[in-house]
Amino acid sequence: MRKPETTARRPGRPAAPRLAPDTDGNVRAVDRALALLLAFGDNEAALPLADIARRAGLHMTTALRLLGTLEHHGFVRRLPAGGYALGPQLLVLGERFRRGLRLEDHVLPALERLRDESHESAAFFVREGAARRCLFRRDSPQPVRTVAQEGAVAPLGIGAHGRALVALEADPPPRLPVVSRGERLKEVAAIAAPVLDSRGEVAGSIGITMPLYRFDAAAEALCLPLVLREAVALTRALGGDPAPVAMLGRQSPEIAA
Repeated sequence: MRKPETTARRPGRPAAPRLAPDTDGNVRAVDRALALLLAFGDNEAALPLADIARRAGLHMTTALRLLGTLEHHGFVRRLPAGGYALGPQLLVLGERFRRGLRLEDHVLPALERLRDESHESAAFFVREGAARRCLFRRDSPQPVRTVAQEGAVAPLGIGAHGRALVALEADPPPRLPVVSRGERLKEVAAIAAPVLDSRGEVAGSIGITMPLYRFDAAAEALCLPLVLREAVALTRALGGDPAPVAMLGRQSPEIAA
């Protein structure tokens, strides 16, 4: 009796994706092929067949057969010296994904979650040269709230959003989210974090604003993780790597004066 294929785990790497139960041959073949593509890690230009098979949790004969199909369609390349590399068809699909992105489809739900969970105003800013523009905004349901308009322009490098947009350029970069208290407008507190796109560039900043008198310890403890969560999730939704944002996440709040 053939021994069932199991998922092997390499120390220091996440476990290989769990394969679907063998109830549908077509579904299982797709699941296995995706596991082979996901076996490639960051900065790994090529891998030997044995490593790919082990990471995907497949026998080498199964991996070789599926890699042949992936090679035929341009998703992997077989190298003359042996081993495999990811193929150009993945870049084609990535570019199609990027061109098909509608920013508002991802940003607006994120702003609505921030507003609904914090009961404060939420906004998304983009950089325009030496300035920043409010692209999307959802206002707080509270009668006393900060007031701004979509399309409004403010300086870059000041205030939470203004500093979040350039945070990754700083040496050393600040802890995220960036927090400001009365920095640009003396009665306003703000929390913001950068959002990255598929090229690793800053697509914008997402955050919360509120009247300064409401920004107490409880509001701070609530809003900091909400903003960081949405910045990471939105980066991932735009095809970006959230690691640079997540790694700078605050472990203990530090309020900027």
